[in-house]
Amino acid sequence: MSARVEAAARLTAPADELYPPVQYGGGWLLLAAAILLLIVLAVWLILFLTRPRRPRADATDTALPTAQALEELRAGYLRRIDEVERAYADGALSPRRANQELSGLTRAFVNEYTGIATPVMSLDELEAHGVHPALVDAVKRHYYPSLFGRGPVIDPHAGAGAAREVVNAWH
Repeated sequence: MSARVEAAARLTAPADELYPPVQYGGGWLLLAAAILLLIVLAVWLILFLTRPRRPRADATDTALPTAQALEELRAGYLRRIDEVERAYADGALSPRRANQELSGLTRAFVNEYTGIATPVMSLDELEAHGVHPALVDAVKRHYYPSLFGRGPVIDPHAGAGAAREVVNAWH
């Protein structure tokens, strides 16, 4: 056979012969890697932007008030307690409203002094948080029964005394 016949025979090879698959170009591999990188970046960005923020820890935020600042804070709250008691005595506040104001004042004082979110805590949460027993006692004996009880409202003068006890109990 001549060389031409052999070349023609090779060109017309049987159909059962295997050929390797066509390889993908390098551009497709780079595109797949870029897509994966974008997905990972998007997930990280979503997690980063939706995580809760941590409050900044400044030295002034974590330190307890100085003795002078505490005295000013205490004097301010004692003055406000006196104002509520006077407004009740003058008839400007109902007994229930006076006890509500006193409860808010005592909780606000503890919140301002300690940083604990006492204005939004229930009695159970106050006890679980271990706040000063004077606050828990005032809420339990004076303010909760006056605000949520079905019986008669407790005398706001006793509530004012309990509020003063809470304000004076903090050192």
